[in-house]
Amino acid sequence: MSLPRFHLAVPVDDLAAARRFYGEVLGLDQGRSAETWVDWNLHGHQFVTHLAPHRPERIHNPVDGHDVPVPHFGLLLGVEEFKALAERLRAAGTEFVIEPYVRFAGQAGEQWTMFLLDPAGNALEFKAFADDSQVFAV
Repeated sequence: MSLPRFHLAVPVDDLAAARRFYGEVLGLDQGRSAETWVDWNLHGHQFVTHLAPHRPERIHNPVDGHDVPVPHFGLLLGVEEFKALAERLRAAGTEFVIEPYVRFAGQAGEQWTMFLLDPAGNALEFKAFADDSQVFAV
């Protein structure tokens, strides 16, 4: 059974900066675009950056001793893909909100995770589970 693809649109205040970050730093393929938006292929999902110059206030929630930015979005990757992306982001000089680390070590739901902001301040989380059965573990 294949999973349905999601569509997510996020605000950005600079489309050129969004093109550099999502296209060059993250390596996503660009789809259709116009003067005020750009479609991206986010691992088969339709992700759209829309020009919107005003940003809402940032909120954080404590998780595993870190302040997790809310809202945020991201992907669940394989462990090797996660580590390769972390190295790609480091090589690009990315400043992490939460550096890559293993969260909930030795507990249900153990996972690699990292948080960063795009140039417009949208929070992204990328994570990986060594055991995929732990994604919804309690």
